[in-house]
Amino acid sequence: MHIKIHLSEDEIPRKWYNLGADLPTPVQPPLGPDGNPITPDKLSAVFPMNLIEQEVSSERWITIPEEILEILSRWRPTPLHRAVFLERELKTPARIYYKNEGVSPPGSHKPNTAVAQAWYNKEFGIKRLTTETGAGQWGSALAFACSLLGLECKVYMVRISYDQKPFRKLLMQTWGAECLASPSPETEAGRRILEKDPQSPGSLGIAISEAIEDAVSDTSGKTRYSLGSVLNHVMLHQTIIGLEAKKQLDKIGEKTVDMVIGCAGGGSNFSGLSFPFINDKINGASIDIIPVEPTSCPTMTRSGFVYDHGDTARMTPLLPMHSLGHQFIPPPIHAGGLRYHGMAPLVSQAIIEGLLTPRSLNQMECYEAAILFARTEGIIPAPETSHAIAAVIQEAKKAKEEGREKVILFNFSGHGLMDLTGFDKYLKGELRDYVLPEEDLEKSLDAIKDLPKPDIARSGRW
Repeated sequence: MHIKIHLSEDEIPRKWYNLGADLPTPVQPPLGPDGNPITPDKLSAVFPMNLIEQEVSSERWITIPEEILEILSRWRPTPLHRAVFLERELKTPARIYYKNEGVSPPGSHKPNTAVAQAWYNKEFGIKRLTTETGAGQWGSALAFACSLLGLECKVYMVRISYDQKPFRKLLMQTWGAECLASPSPETEAGRRILEKDPQSPGSLGIAISEAIEDAVSDTSGKTRYSLGSVLNHVMLHQTIIGLEAKKQLDKIGEKTVDMVIGCAGGGSNFSGLSFPFINDKINGASIDIIPVEPTSCPTMTRSGFVYDHGDTARMTPLLPMHSLGHQFIPPPIHAGGLRYHGMAPLVSQAIIEGLLTPRSLNQMECYEAAILFARTEGIIPAPETSHAIAAVIQEAKKAKEEGREKVILFNFSGHGLMDLTGFDKYLKGELRDYVLPEEDLEKSLDAIKDLPKPDIARSGRW
């Protein structure tokens, strides 16, 4: 029995996989304020052109520059673990594997794209990056990447997480980044929110607005914005996770995977693991692929497929995605990285195609799963990651009831050592479930009812 499956450094994938090249029905284009598709040059004030080229690329494979591979090799390839001790506790015939992205220096999957984005920005002559962060995983990852590559970094952190997760802020500051609570008084977008609600807990949508405003207002042209999820090039960079996992499973003779599971906020860690397996499913493999979200922020399971802005101040183009509405303010659950109102267009289109089966879970079930995982496998997971673990436990128990062997693969997207205040509240009995009320959902969706509507286009194969 293999408990840890390793690859050597020379087995790190040399190319990223672009799912957009293989989706039977292509993702519809982003739209500008006039309702017409935007051209790549319209994004040039926000992103460097070399990343814009990746964003719109139709190439299936994109070569990873050697300089990026050299930095990634500090922690990649990450190990694939078999969750033997969790299996024994559950008495399941399922074989459970997890890709351990918590071994990166910032403790999550986020540096896979942070390093790439920082490198491409530096190549383009950019000196400074701005960004947002929810739970702080993305902000700390970009701070880490900018530190290695000699770029300035400014992070707008959702206020509720800024208050709940002080050690993430300290990580960013240790790596030389400036970290502000969002909404902040430093931008017009932040000041407008604070004027309406001085005690606003913030949202990723607000923080994105602030970071973009900061970037585009730099008249020197040396600042750009960096996004940790949602966009095509971010999903692209994360596919190194799934490509490694396929090599590792093959190394121990696992020829088929029955289920692929990941938590999903904007879609990056889920996409990173699942996209190479979605390619297999497109080509005939029988795989259940499950993105998991919180019931308090049910982007995939209760919202519609719409055109919406990625930020509260409507500075981003309109993207075709599952969305709760750009004015949505999520409740302050501890899985801060899953509190985003929208889902990546590539993930959304895969849902429309029927390639994915989204699931939403309550906070308490996820913390219960996290505790069980910590007491069997020994690793404390991030609150976001616990959503994937809870779904895995559901499926492992189902396999036991059915008496069926299954191979279940999930992404351990990050450790929870910076999130222990949430565990403290759970263990003290201070946390509660929160299911988004229907009236709140209707109110949020009503705010975007007049925006353009995407086609619900699917091939009908799944």
